[in-house]
Amino acid sequence: MFALFNIIVYVVLGGASLAYFIQKASDIDYAPGRPTPIVGIVGVIALLVFALATFIPSIAVQVRRFHDQDKSGWFILVALVPYVGGLILLIFMMLEGTRGPNRFGPDPRDPYSVDVFG
Repeated sequence: MFALFNIIVYVVLGGASLAYFIQKASDIDYAPGRPTPIVGIVGVIALLVFALATFIPSIAVQVRRFHDQDKSGWFILVALVPYVGGLILLIFMMLEGTRGPNRFGPDPRDPYSVDVFG
C-alpha cells in the first residue's frame, strides 16, 4: 500500500508539472518577457518535497520487508549494483516472508501468533 500510494502521488504531481511544461513549450508565440510558469515550478517543488519527505520511510519499509524474509536490512545496498541492482531489489520485495517467527520477531501475517503490536 505504501508503494501504491507513492506511485499515485508521483504520477499525479509529475504528470501535472510535466503536462504544464509540455503545453508551454508547444506555444509558438512565446515571448521572452512572459511570466514564469509558476504552476509547473510549484509542481516540481512539490514533487521534490514529497520525494525528500518519503525517502527515509521508503528505506524503513524496504528494511521491514527484508526482516520479514529473515534477511538483514543491509541487503538494501544491493540497489547500488549497477544495471541489475534495482531489479534484484524489486524481486526481493516481491518474495513472500518467512512463515512463523524469525530472528526479527513474530510473523505479522500469522493470526495465531502473539500480539504483534501490543
